[in-house]
Amino acid sequence: MTINSTDPLAIARRYASDPASWPEPARFDPVERWYSRLAGTDEYEVWLLTWLPGQSTDLHDHGGSSGGFVVSAGALTEEIVVGGELRPTVLRAGTGRQFGPQHVHRVSNRGDEPAVSVHVYLPALRRMTRYELDGGKLRVAEVAEAGVAW
Repeated sequence: MTINSTDPLAIARRYASDPASWPEPARFDPVERWYSRLAGTDEYEVWLLTWLPGQSTDLHDHGGSSGGFVVSAGALTEEIVVGGELRPTVLRAGTGRQFGPQHVHRVSNRGDEPAVSVHVYLPALRRMTRYELDGGKLRVAEVAEAGVAW
């Protein structure tokens, strides 16, 4: 199957639709979200993430990378900052989200069932900035570097 290497959502859908091609099966960790790098090329990288109920990310960006993700099982809630407040959107299995290099969001499993998602970043993640929402404004809380923080 040919994959358009400039369309992160198409890449995520391709990987999400074929769990047998994953180098390892999805696992769930009761302490923290589990993740594994599925693939990487010169243009992009693909990550598999699992989410037990209640697990979430911090509010973060992707260090200038564009990307997309597809929920392959369960449901996830993505929150973005709009007008100084968090606006949630529920993404169910089979749905996804594409985003640009300035996208800041928080993702969580607010449901009762485990969730699985496939994430693609163009170019590969090199850093992520974590934020706090303080009085309706984003404040940098931490900058995490690849190879150090993950």
